[in-house]
Amino acid sequence: MTGQIASLFLLAITLSPVPCYFFSMKRPALYSSAKPARSDPPAPPAVTPPLVITSAKQGRVGSFASRHDRALLVLGGMLIALGLFIVRDEMRPASNELSQDDIDAAVLHTLETKTLPSRAAKAAALVMQSVVRVRGYDEDDEPGAGERMNGVGSGVVIVDNGTILTNLHVVTGAKRMSVTFFDGTESEVEMIGAYPENDLAVIRAKKLPDDLQAATMGSTAHLQSGDEVVAVGFPFGIGPSTSAGVVSGLNREFRSKEGKRVLTGLIQFDAAANPGNSGGPLVTMSGEVVGIVTAILNPTGPTFAGIGFAATIEAAGGAVGIPPF
Repeated sequence: MTGQIASLFLLAITLSPVPCYFFSMKRPALYSSAKPARSDPPAPPAVTPPLVITSAKQGRVGSFASRHDRALLVLGGMLIALGLFIVRDEMRPASNELSQDDIDAAVLHTLETKTLPSRAAKAAALVMQSVVRVRGYDEDDEPGAGERMNGVGSGVVIVDNGTILTNLHVVTGAKRMSVTFFDGTESEVEMIGAYPENDLAVIRAKKLPDDLQAATMGSTAHLQSGDEVVAVGFPFGIGPSTSAGVVSGLNREFRSKEGKRVLTGLIQFDAAANPGNSGGPLVTMSGEVVGIVTAILNPTGPTFAGIGFAATIEAAGGAVGIPPF
């Protein structure tokens, strides 16, 4: 019975023209049995790689580096080595610089503890190996007596081929001449030229020692009174001997004892000179030959009294044919 009443109630509601909002019921959602189409996730936006702009200069540099990679490696190694050397030098302790007081103290110590050669000794040493002893011989008047020595003097080697300058009066009248060198070598000589106006003679040795040295020629242009000089030779055949003095005057004249010859333009000096010194060199403190000892002035005898004369080396050079020094 109850079921019938409910059915009739539902039918009345259905047929009623008045909408009934209060009794409406929510309708269930309808779903399709077909699976919905699957949608893929959206693709990420395309990433554009950064644009790399390479200049032409960079391209050339890269190309050069690729072609010369070995050379660049070597150069780099050299630069590194140079840097190491610079660093090493910079790390060295600085050396102590010598002050003037240090130098003066060292010089004073040397002077106090060492014996230094004199100026004259050093000048003579520079010319000693160029000085020779000259002897002239002639035949004895007595039959079978052979030859005798008629003159002895000195000479100086002016060319290393054995050319020697001496005084003419040393070899005048000799039938034969010989020289003795610094090492004891003896040799006969020949006359090359004679110059009476300067009392000079040029001779040449036929036999030479090893390492013969020619003397250094100087100039009298700056020579003046008071300058120190040495005379080297064989006084009385003894030597080689050295005597020291100074220039006493310039442009002097000398007349021989016989009065046959007047020599002009001579150097006057006071270094001891005796017979046998004739033809030897007059030398400055620098070892340069500025004159050839020619004569001594002594009214009382043949020994030296303090005045000697030497022909200038300019006169000697002109006589020998050598240009002025």
